[in-house]
Parts: sequence; C-alpha cells; structure tokens
Amino acid sequence: MPEKPYSDPGNYNHIARRLAEENGWFWANQFDNIANRLTHYRTTGPEIWEQTGGEVTAFVSAIGTGGTLAGTAMYLKERDPKTAVVCADPHGAAMWSWFTHRNTDIKDGDSVAEGIGQSRVTKNLDGIVADRAYRIADQTAPSIVYQLLREEGLFLGLSAGINIAGAVSFARECGPGQTIVIILYDSGHKYQSKLFNPDWLSAHNLDPTRPLEFSAE
Repeated sequence: MPEKPYSDPGNYNHIARRLAEENGWFWANQFDNIANRLTHYRTTGPEIWEQTGGEVTAFVSAIGTGGTLAGTAMYLKERDPKTAVVCADPHGAAMWSWFTHRNTDIKDGDSVAEGIGQSRVTKNLDGIVADRAYRIADQTAPSIVYQLLREEGLFLGLSAGINIAGAVSFARECGPGQTIVIILYDSGHKYQSKLFNPDWLSAHNLDPTRPLEFSAE
C-alpha cells in the first residue's frame, strides 16, 4: 500500500487513533506523546553524561518519532550548551531541511531506510534545534554496515549505519578530539531479506563493497 502523508486521513497515525477510539484500545501516539522524549531526557541523556564523564561533545541520531534525539539533546544541552546535537537524515525525509532551513519543503528523492525519516515536526521535536544536520545517501549506510560486520563483527541494520554516517560526517567536519555518541538502534536480524540479500541490494543499486563517500551536506 502506498505511503500516505500525515495530512491524509488514511495516514497510519490517524487510522491507529481511530481504531483505538472505536475499540477502546490504548493508543501510544508515540510521535506526538512527549512522554517519549521525556523518557530519554530522564534516562538516555543522564546515562550518556555519566558514561562519558561529561566529556561528550556531540550526540548524533536519526529521527523516527524524534523522541531519542529530542529528549537526549534537552538533557545534554542543560549540562553543557556546547554539546552538539546532530541529525542524520536519509534522502526524502524532511528533518535535514527543517534543521538547516527551518522548513520541510525540500523534496530530494527517496530512501530505502525503514523506521526513520520524518516528514513533519512532531510534538516530540517541538522546540528542538540541531547544531548540524547531514543528509545521508542510501549507499553510505550499507558500506558502513558491511565494513563493521567484516572488521568488528557487528551485525547492524540500516538505521544504525545512517547514525554512524552522521557521526563520521561530524568528525570529518570538526576534526579530532571529539567524543561523539550515537545509538545503534537495530541489529541486522530484521534486515536479512533486504540489506543482507544480494538480490535486494542489486535491485536497489546498492553495493556494500563500494568505498565510503560523503557529500558536503
């Protein structure tokens, strides 16, 4: 079924809300329920601060609901306003446009990424400012994921690769001496029919053996 924009009554968020209302179910409303970001403010942010000894210089995250980036950013900025908040965004999503140009108007293709890539400013993202945002090409993430599998034995998914690409982009721009924190959202187990399927990769013109390439964005 083709994806429908949030403005369409057939968008999955509106269907979920309607079904919950009709059947007396609980609807988590994870995109606009700010308990989402508050959880990361109360837990993820303090954990990062403690484990880095307060030396974290940047936190990088892709955006699904926005809760992880928003809540963690709120806490880290309170502790040290110089901590950089960085968004890694796949093509076709609107958060790079939002953080860079303060609008969601830029449409620049599509991405095979799943579970991340937001087209609107959710309530979890309300009031959040990113110091930098990077547009991550689809090819970059498989190159990273396969390299980590070969060299580090880490079996990761595509969104983890996009997060790492954002961290590498920030490191390349800002130079050595950084303590950059990311979250590896997912393992590769959920991607065995896609990211780790040669036929799927070929159909999407993705080559995990291709050397890493980073754009200026």
